[in-house]
Amino acid sequence: MLAKKTRYAILAVTKLAREYGNGAILISDIAKSENIPQRFLENILLELKKLGILGSKLGKSGGYYLLKSPQEVSLLDIVRHFEGTIALMSCVSEKAYQRCESCKDEETCKIRGVFKEIRDTTYSILENSTLASLL
Repeated sequence: MLAKKTRYAILAVTKLAREYGNGAILISDIAKSENIPQRFLENILLELKKLGILGSKLGKSGGYYLLKSPQEVSLLDIVRHFEGTIALMSCVSEKAYQRCESCKDEETCKIRGVFKEIRDTTYSILENSTLASLL
């Protein structure tokens, strides 16, 4: 299950994708339109800025905007950043691998094989799903 932070990040960048090319959007406008607590959203947008997905502008006409086109930002970028790993089991994780304590042989483990396939499929779907596909 996705954390609220991840869901809010996806909602916020989707809003910015809808407004792509129209300038910066105020945090308060994003928070209102997407029903996200503004204080929580501020931290999310700062993380997305550090990740290189968003830019920001100060001043009266300031706010946040996408640095890349909606076709260039995949859900994988966002989910991986906020969730850390796509795998449901640590023994199939690429980023947080840990040997399974109860497994006698990882190479022949049928359970591991199924969850590796789930990870690979999920990864592929998220990688191929861009902000543009959500609009």
